[in-house]
Amino acid sequence: MKKVYLYKRFERFWHWGQTILILLLIFTGFEIHGTTNFIGYATAVNIHNISAWIFMVLIVFAIFWHITTDEWKQYLPTAKNMKAQLDYYIIGIFTNAPHPSKKRTLSKLNPLQRITYFALKILLIPTMVISGLLYMYFNYPLPGVEMDSLEIVALVHTFVAYLLLTFLIIHLYLITTGHSTTSNLSAMITGWEIVDDEEVKDIVAEAVEEAGMKIKPIDGEEDEIGHKEIKDLVIEALKETEEKVDKKELRGQKGDHYIHEITNPKSIIKKNKK
Repeated sequence: MKKVYLYKRFERFWHWGQTILILLLIFTGFEIHGTTNFIGYATAVNIHNISAWIFMVLIVFAIFWHITTDEWKQYLPTAKNMKAQLDYYIIGIFTNAPHPSKKRTLSKLNPLQRITYFALKILLIPTMVISGLLYMYFNYPLPGVEMDSLEIVALVHTFVAYLLLTFLIIHLYLITTGHSTTSNLSAMITGWEIVDDEEVKDIVAEAVEEAGMKIKPIDGEEDEIGHKEIKDLVIEALKETEEKVDKKELRGQKGDHYIHEITNPKSIIKKNKK
């Protein structure tokens, strides 16, 4: 087993920020509907509206981050391994069968997760936002969106809210299905996911391939010469990385020299001069 850094800082911030806001919206939603009575109607409406605006701001930042980092590709639905994933959740998970979908830096979600999160981000959350805005501006209608009744909007908003609550409950259960009961939760807090040694090899190979996709010959350079130079550079980089691994000098490896270099960056400069 090894730990691999899969979840970036903003990804974790967005995940937990979204979680807190959705829980606040669900709690205050029950208060507004009169299902519970802990903080009162007026206070619940105020907190609900503030949380909704913060949620919309977070959505804007999340969209920008997903587009600029290409992370949006993680949510594209795929039918590959779909049946195997269904069989795993229905039977395999109870018989200690191996997980059919391995996590990668470029593919963190299994087929069912991809479809679920795609529907969540493209259908459910936009529906919640739009119906919520119609709720807010019912008494202050914008030109062209005047409404005589909130009945349909209320039904849609409430129905989607219950779907989100259902997703949350299932999500909480699936969190416990990692290498250990708390490993998935820990990964979303620290960013480090526990994976098998074989998975590490695949992740390293994927990282090399991803880096290679970002390198190409300059204009006017002959293809054969340009690609040979790229190949030589990749081989040289791999050899240097292998040497750093052997000497425990690779960033992220634990060791006294690494701690010293982190706490005293000047040591890196001195070592390079030597």
